[in-house]
Amino acid sequence: MSMGLAVLAVLLGLVVLVWSADRFVEGAAATAKHLGMSPLLIGMVIMGFGTSAPEMVVSVMAAMDGSPGIALGNAYGSNIANIALILGFTALLAPLMVHSQVIRRELPILLMVTAVAAFQVSDGEITRFEAIVLLVLLVGLLGWNIYQGRRGKVDALGGEVEQELAAHPMPMKKALVWVAIGLLLLVASSRLLVWGAVDIAQFFGVSDLVIGLTVVAIGTSLPELASSIAALRKNEHDMVLGNVIGSNLFNTLAVVGLAGVIHPMTTEPEVFTRDMLVMGALTLALFFFAYGFRGPGRITRIEGGVLLAAFFAYTAYLLSTTFVA
Repeated sequence: MSMGLAVLAVLLGLVVLVWSADRFVEGAAATAKHLGMSPLLIGMVIMGFGTSAPEMVVSVMAAMDGSPGIALGNAYGSNIANIALILGFTALLAPLMVHSQVIRRELPILLMVTAVAAFQVSDGEITRFEAIVLLVLLVGLLGWNIYQGRRGKVDALGGEVEQELAAHPMPMKKALVWVAIGLLLLVASSRLLVWGAVDIAQFFGVSDLVIGLTVVAIGTSLPELASSIAALRKNEHDMVLGNVIGSNLFNTLAVVGLAGVIHPMTTEPEVFTRDMLVMGALTLALFFFAYGFRGPGRITRIEGGVLLAAFFAYTAYLLSTTFVA
């Protein structure tokens, strides 16, 4: 594939990926509502994890193609982009107030899951067994979320999801069609994106990991950015943070877990000393900003600016050290 075609494949892949991910999540949420799932559970499981569908499909395709660097870079790079770029940019537009108790419960879990991921990459590899451990943790987390969601307690996140579903009613048949079309186009656009990304990496002589951490990670995070800005305009602050936390949990457990089961990964030392360090620091910062130790949590404009500055500094450092090397 020529350089021009590779760039076109990446751009086309990203456009279709963002559109199909949005349709998939809308259809899945409407289907869940028709099946009697509570709004809180839809917000915790379907919407939070559903926005990670692009990362999951792209990483599975990359692992199947023998490019585990793209799979790993995509997962961890998306986590960095979700916190630093998306929450940072969103908080700059308007300070984010966090009222949901569910989010306060999930922030410590995200910290623990990030610690597990750091431990796994510290020895320079993610074995098939370690990948299975991640998937087992995912199943346990999903089970816990379903249990919590079915208890039916009133929560700010559930209220926002209920408003969102009521504003966009969708018949069951249409919802299923969108789920099928969204999933089909997700797979096709992910295949196109991975092909293009691998060719660009080879053309510039950079590693699959760097392409995964930059172009692919930012691209697959676009659905979260779009949904966060839309939620902010409707004053649904808990949905903004809920989507990011759910996506990061899913990226770390499901995306890396599935890719690692398909193709065990040898990781470069930089994954632990550079990327995991940044991801861990951002997750810790998010915890202290948003947890709300003395009442409702909030992410101020200043804190949003700090997160956004951290993203640009990390990306600039990544690119400068890559091309200098």
